[in-house]
Amino acid sequence: MATNTELLPFHHQTTISLQTAAALNNYQGGGGSGGGGGGGGGGVNGLPAGSAAAWNMDELYQQTELPGLTRSQHHLLRFTPYALHQRPQLQSLPPALYLQHAAAAAAAAAAAAAAAAAHAQHHHHHHHHHHHLQHRESTRESPPPVEGTHISNLFPELLEQIFEHLEVRDLGRAAQVCSAWRDAAYAKSVWKGVEAKLHLKRSSPSLFNCLVRRGIKKVQILSLRRSLKDLVLGVPALTSLNLSGCFNVADMNLGHAFSVDLPNLKTLDLSLCKQITDTSLGRIAQHLKNLETLELGGCCNITNTGLLLIAWGLKKLRHLNLRSCWHISDQGIGHLAGFSRDTAEGNLQLEYLGLQDCQRLSDEALGHIAQGLTSLKSINLSFCVSVTDSGLKHLARMPKLEQLNLRSCDNISDIGMAYLTEGGSGINSLDVSFCDKISDQALTHIAQGLYRLRSLSLNQCQITDMGMLKIAKSLHELENLNIGQCSRITDKGLQTLAEDLTNLKTIDLYGCTQLSSKGIDIIMKLPKLQKLNLGLWLVR
Repeated sequence: MATNTELLPFHHQTTISLQTAAALNNYQGGGGSGGGGGGGGGGVNGLPAGSAAAWNMDELYQQTELPGLTRSQHHLLRFTPYALHQRPQLQSLPPALYLQHAAAAAAAAAAAAAAAAAHAQHHHHHHHHHHHLQHRESTRESPPPVEGTHISNLFPELLEQIFEHLEVRDLGRAAQVCSAWRDAAYAKSVWKGVEAKLHLKRSSPSLFNCLVRRGIKKVQILSLRRSLKDLVLGVPALTSLNLSGCFNVADMNLGHAFSVDLPNLKTLDLSLCKQITDTSLGRIAQHLKNLETLELGGCCNITNTGLLLIAWGLKKLRHLNLRSCWHISDQGIGHLAGFSRDTAEGNLQLEYLGLQDCQRLSDEALGHIAQGLTSLKSINLSFCVSVTDSGLKHLARMPKLEQLNLRSCDNISDIGMAYLTEGGSGINSLDVSFCDKISDQALTHIAQGLYRLRSLSLNQCQITDMGMLKIAKSLHELENLNIGQCSRITDKGLQTLAEDLTNLKTIDLYGCTQLSSKGIDIIMKLPKLQKLNLGLWLVR
């Protein structure tokens, strides 16, 4: 018997697939009747009787790769994309030739998918008043397969791979074309990574069943007018829950939803849920032990007590955003860093910590971070006006630190850059925009110590063409440079950049009033330049 490798080259096992078995079944039905192979002595479609016996369906079904199969006509129609009108050729197809045919089939299939999806959308506009169930009942059965490189010749697995590249809306339209497309569109692999955006207004168990059936594990709540617990229980495999901007979410909602352990939930976004207090963080720390990402930006009622609860319960936390949590102080950062070991061990696996606009933090908090959170790779300290140059001495001791945001830290100056470069050679992204005490001297320190920089933001800093010369001669790996509103930079500075920063991909020149068209033309000749910003409304 021919192996599956011969009949189905992209499978690497020696078993017969369901598609092959169903297609070969077409050769079994004609031999016994008068029209098949010329009476009792004839085989199947002209094949000898011995050959017909070789394609015994019982034997084929025993070797199928998919369990629990039925032999109903429904399955044969659904899983028979190839029409075999001649005797099956059992010779092995050369891999190069197969790949050539497969590429042509995939290209034709993509074009057909787009056309059919557009037709389905047109049909949908003319029947908008019908119920969704009526749409499904009226879905056409798959048309008979045709020969050649047509989308109906593709196996369902290939059709699913094509559908994986469609947007969710287009995927819904494609599912209305025919039953074969519907089945492919409902495959879990097609919905992998998709985040469902829902308005929870009334009880809808069928909605949650639909999410589970498609394997959707990420949900964003756009508005909440019912119990959140229904979602948590209805989609037990939920890994990501986004409640950002749901202003009516309060401690009572989360306390009800998080009353049981949710081991699968890894990401929780509560940004701008301004009614949330430390009480909710206690529930989260108790029942969401495997949480890795927690967004609390704009939750202005969170205090140091809440951070102590996080440090106690969320040992696996890697990403924590506390933007504009104004009540947080140095003591709370100490809890995260494990300085209260008698109560909480701390979040020692943290890799990102967002402290933007936490204005009560001082250099002492940076000392706690450097000592306890040694795994930290990125920290955002923008608008932390109480952080000074001395605090950067602590950050310079962190060997794993890669990204540092000091935007609008008014007390950071050239001296702080000198402290940072003493040990911060691992930093590849630095933002000191709107630090008006940063000048060309800071760029001298940066060029000498932060030679791995790929992204540097210096918007509205007191820098000149001389500073551009410093970084151009040293930062050869630089890809992103933002020098907007640096009014002292001229065409000469751009000439220097164009000569040495050949890896530059994006540059921001908004508000650089001393530049002329000549300087712009020079910078446009950079070989890898992808984006040039000259103003709020002018991006090239």
